[in-house]
Amino acid sequence: MAKKEIKKNRIPVPERPAEERIKDFNEVKLGYTPELAMEEAKRCIQCPTQPCVEGCPVRVPIPQFIKLIAEGKFVEAARKIKEENILPSICGRVCPQENQCEGVCVVGKIGDPVAIGALEAFAGDYEAKVGIEKPQKDEPTGKKVAVVGSGPGGITCAADLAKLGHSVTIFEALHEPGGVLIYGIPEFRLPNEIVYRELEILKDLGVKIKLNYVIGKTKTLEELREEFDAVFIASGAGLPYMLKIEGLNLNGVYAANEFLTRVNLMGASRFPDYDTPVYVGKKVAVIGGGNTAMDVARTAKRLKGVEEVYIVYRRSEAEMPARVEEVHHAKEEGVIFKTLTNPVKFIGKDGWVVGMECVRMELSEPDESGRRRPVPIEGSNFVLDVDTVVLAIGQGPNPIVMEGVDGLEVGKWGQIVVDPETCKTSLEGVFAGGDVIHGGSTVIQAMGDARKAAAAIHEYLLEK
Repeated sequence: MAKKEIKKNRIPVPERPAEERIKDFNEVKLGYTPELAMEEAKRCIQCPTQPCVEGCPVRVPIPQFIKLIAEGKFVEAARKIKEENILPSICGRVCPQENQCEGVCVVGKIGDPVAIGALEAFAGDYEAKVGIEKPQKDEPTGKKVAVVGSGPGGITCAADLAKLGHSVTIFEALHEPGGVLIYGIPEFRLPNEIVYRELEILKDLGVKIKLNYVIGKTKTLEELREEFDAVFIASGAGLPYMLKIEGLNLNGVYAANEFLTRVNLMGASRFPDYDTPVYVGKKVAVIGGGNTAMDVARTAKRLKGVEEVYIVYRRSEAEMPARVEEVHHAKEEGVIFKTLTNPVKFIGKDGWVVGMECVRMELSEPDESGRRRPVPIEGSNFVLDVDTVVLAIGQGPNPIVMEGVDGLEVGKWGQIVVDPETCKTSLEGVFAGGDVIHGGSTVIQAMGDARKAAAAIHEYLLEK
């Protein structure tokens, strides 16, 4: 029997041209058509080892759903994914597949890996067009669970527990549900309507969501423990890290999460139709080299009046933690990269930032992260004229949730310490997952934690 020929090149996902898309916040990717999806799905060789499944934090049955797409069974493919992942349209768009499922794809050893993420998004979108299947749930157990945060971890844990018959209430600090999916990811990568659509599963399962409800202020964690049989904390990483340099307090200097929240959640890009403007001048500098930095830079590029946007990063492009795809899109859209450059002072006039003194860097030996350590080049200082600066250098867990709580073990960076197998914290009946235990991580990592925690919470409740 002749061997199956492996097609080395993936079918590209159609995209809007850069000159068109930078004029609005509509989605960049147009997604596969059914014909293109089937053609790409046929590149999967259905290898028996299935390393892609091991590479997925929630163990989506990847070869099985791709086989269904190849056969034209698109709705069945979406429902196969949902056996392990209730958010296919979201994960297909924002997961770092190149470091997970696609990173270990066998086809990728001789060519492009199968476009698993794009196929997952296609299947989720297709099912939504024809009608999403209502989830089944078990008989009520009489147990109550509180979930802190309505991001990907909170959604996943709530859905799993509700299916098992538990009564679940989510407490969300902001005025819209969705967490980082709504406030942290621009609509040109993940349209809000897709997040709201996939949140419908919670309504179908009877999950209650209390908005504008800050755990640690409106109600304490201890009060939640008294009212509920178990608590899952998925409050994310809302505390931005800041550079400790002169000029940090000048007007026009933002943290990335404030900048993105104003635009993504509070309609700042549509001022004066909305009441929450975000000031930007003509030249915007974004400090950092991760996905958040790319999101900020591409968002700024779309705001009225902005002429130039810079990514300022202290290492070289090879060390950037951002996805290659995001760097590629940023460059296509005209973002200017200033690598091996580090700010040392923000320069102000009349209280507003008007420039940024920088120093050029060179790379030395690798540090503890494995990346080459950046070292300043003496005497290389120069001034970059900018009138807006956004810091996107990382974030940690917001300490408000943990304030005044005795007995909760917290790590060096403010992250909640958990048992890695169960996500159980040092407090009886309290579990945690996602960015609040890792610092900044990924949507799918948060979902993987949530699934482990939900299983452990269910077991805990049955024994209680």
